[in-house]
Amino acid sequence: MQSEITTSRWSGWSPVFMRAALGTVFVVSGLGKFGVGPKSVGGIGNFGGYLASLGVPLPEVFAWIVGLVELFGGLLLLVGLFTRYAAAFIAIDMLAALWLVHIPNGFPVSEGGIEFAFTLMMVSIAVVLSGPGRLALEYAIFGRELLPRARSDDAVETPIRT
Repeated sequence: MQSEITTSRWSGWSPVFMRAALGTVFVVSGLGKFGVGPKSVGGIGNFGGYLASLGVPLPEVFAWIVGLVELFGGLLLLVGLFTRYAAAFIAIDMLAALWLVHIPNGFPVSEGGIEFAFTLMMVSIAVVLSGPGRLALEYAIFGRELLPRARSDDAVETPIRT
């Protein structure tokens, strides 16, 4: 019984730490797409050129999409707003990165492999499934998680309040 109480009390905090990790990584990566910070690729034009070299259609458009998804998706994850949506877009972003860049390089991140991108995609999926956790702007502003209204026959979990 004590184990169940302890688990229930703390389980809502796991997504907060996943959001913090993902959000930090993607804000830095997103800024880098726009030529700012330690992960700078020299700007959106350079990133578009890289996408063109991979054979991505409309590389400039997708460079902007990826940059905005990473930057604003990361910010949304950090504050816990539209959390599941932001995590879903980031998971799709990482799936594309895996497919276009990392799979041909094997597993080790040191060789440009899937190791890091795969981990980011899986943690993003975990956030999609778990929701924002206890400390989220969604709850502070709206009093609930921002999801489409569930049908009456669907079961929806609510956060545990202690």
